[in-house]
Amino acid sequence: MDVSHYTALAMQLKCKAVNKMKSRAEVMTHMDAKLDQINGQIFAAKKFIGSHLKLIVVPEYFLSSYPAQETIAVWRDKVCIAKDDPLFTKIGDICQAHSIFFSGNYYEQDANFPNLFFQASFIIDDNGEMILNYRRLNSMYSPTPHDVLDKYIDLYGKESLFPVADTKLGKLACIASEEILYPEVARCLMMRGAEVFLHSSSEIGSPLLTRKNVCKRARAIENMAYVVSANSAGIEDTPILANSTDGRSQVVHFEGHLLAEASPGESIVANASIDINALRAWRKTVSMKNYIARQRFELYADSYANHAHYPVNVFDGVATPEKSQFKAAQQEAVDRIYK
Repeated sequence: MDVSHYTALAMQLKCKAVNKMKSRAEVMTHMDAKLDQINGQIFAAKKFIGSHLKLIVVPEYFLSSYPAQETIAVWRDKVCIAKDDPLFTKIGDICQAHSIFFSGNYYEQDANFPNLFFQASFIIDDNGEMILNYRRLNSMYSPTPHDVLDKYIDLYGKESLFPVADTKLGKLACIASEEILYPEVARCLMMRGAEVFLHSSSEIGSPLLTRKNVCKRARAIENMAYVVSANSAGIEDTPILANSTDGRSQVVHFEGHLLAEASPGESIVANASIDINALRAWRKTVSMKNYIARQRFELYADSYANHAHYPVNVFDGVATPEKSQFKAAQQEAVDRIYK
């Protein structure tokens, strides 16, 4: 098969919150069982869609849901896993068995930052290897690399902030949830060659054109890139009504129109063809619509370099970070803007 033309699926899955679980062992057992369930769902999806299904994206909270009342330390110790966790070996085995690339989102431990956790999106290829791990850069209530930026860059380098995987399915990059609202994230990934944005999300499933759904189309148009966006089919076991975040998983064409979209509930409806050769031909065309070729980045560089809103390194040297520091940092940003 010509893998420059394949089917991508935004697999809409129900998520179960682990917040009420009593121990890390119980959480790990739940995550392992969730992967067994997904394995069966992928098998069925390939039977229904066909062997040309090569890329699957799942929702943001597919393993655990999100931290609520938990402190940073409690969530890190109870729920977060490292990149070498056996759960990823299991996902790798699933990818090999079904000959797919798989992208999702999880909460990550990093031994270099033992007092924190990160929210990360990943891609595992059809050889079972993790080929990309992107740590979310903008978050309201979870630590990010920006909160420890100087140390982070010293350890991993600036290029680690915006990883792009060059694969037989095209140049793949991850955007985490709410970051679809931040055009700079997608733009920086496009600058590094990204052709398909894999968007694990858990968001309002309204029939109206929501902020995130507006931005999925905008990111596709302005970066001339596909967007494969997987939403949850509801989140169980939280005080928020379960179906508030349900439906509208979608695949967006690089010209901004929807190729497929799911209704509420667990679903494989949001699947569509990805034609990398067509995208590359479009990007090479001299046209008013070649928005990436017409970019004049030098005009904007000075503004970004000389204007700071959200404070950097807010957790640098902090032994026990508290959630209250997130609100304090945003208040500092508001004060800077309106000073």
